[in-house]
Amino acid sequence: MGKFVVKKTGTGIKFDLKAGNGEVIATSEVYNSEAACRNGIESVRKNAPAASVEDQTAEGFAVEKNPKFEVYRDKAGEYRFRLKASNGQVIATGEGYKAKSGCLNGIESVRKNAPDAEVAEQ
Repeated sequence: MGKFVVKKTGTGIKFDLKAGNGEVIATSEVYNSEAACRNGIESVRKNAPAASVEDQTAEGFAVEKNPKFEVYRDKAGEYRFRLKASNGQVIATGEGYKAKSGCLNGIESVRKNAPDAEVAEQ
């Protein structure tokens, strides 16, 4: 079972979504308050299961409506994803993956773990 881990940073508060094996599968932006961070968690819970996948690495890709996971390549050439809420705001991002299949597995893990993940403070 997944877990949202809320932690303070030097500039605010953020969360990591961890899979049952303890691996971080998605990270949030840094929020100004714990309430805003918890709203972000609720948004991930709500949007992740319903989100479509927009593969921006494919030539002539179809633009999907929000909520959606956007798959893209970063400057280092790794595959990454970002989850956008129905309002178009980025609410979580994934780590870099060498292979697109790993990135797509990360998206499936977020979909599976986010809805029922407990929230823990660190």
